Amino acid sequence: MGVSYLYKSNRVSGGFLTDSQLYVLGLRLEGITQEEIAERLGTTRQNVSLIEKRAHGNIERAKQTLIAYRKLQTLAEVKFQPGTHLVDVPRMLIDAADAVGVKISVDFALVYKMIRDIAGESISGTRVTKQILVNILKNGEIVVEAT
Repeated sequence: MGVSYLYKSNRVSGGFLTDSQLYVLGLRLEGITQEEIAERLGTTRQNVSLIEKRAHGNIERAKQTLIAYRKLQTLAEVKFQPGTHLVDVPRMLIDAADAVGVKISVDFALVYKMIRDIAGESISGTRVTKQILVNILKNGEIVVEAT
C-alpha cells in the first residue's frame, strides 16, 4: 500500500516512482536544494542525489515504455523531410490517414503546436530543417517525435 504525496493540492500516486522519489522530486520542483531536503529527511545529500537520479531513470524508462506502446498502436508514419513547408503538413497527414482508413482526431492548429513544442529544433521559420516523424494511431490521435 503506497502513500500518496500531496503536492500543490493534487494527490499524486507513484506509478513507477517510490514515495521518497516523488517527495524529493516535488521539493526539487519547488527549488529546494538537495542539502535542504537531506536535512528534512535526516539523511545525506548524496542519498538525496541518488534518490533523485533513480527517479529520473524511472521516468525515462516510463517514457520509453509509452513510446513502445504507441508504436504498437501506429497504423501510419509520416516523415517530414528537411525542406517540407509546414503548410503542407495537414494534407500529408490527411493523405496518410486516409490510406489506412483513419480519421485524424486533432485539429491542425494543435498539430502545428505539437510539432513546434516537440520538434521545434527541427524547424526554422516555416520549413522543416531536420526530419520529423508523426505517427498516426488507430484511434486517430497523432504522436510527434523529434528524430
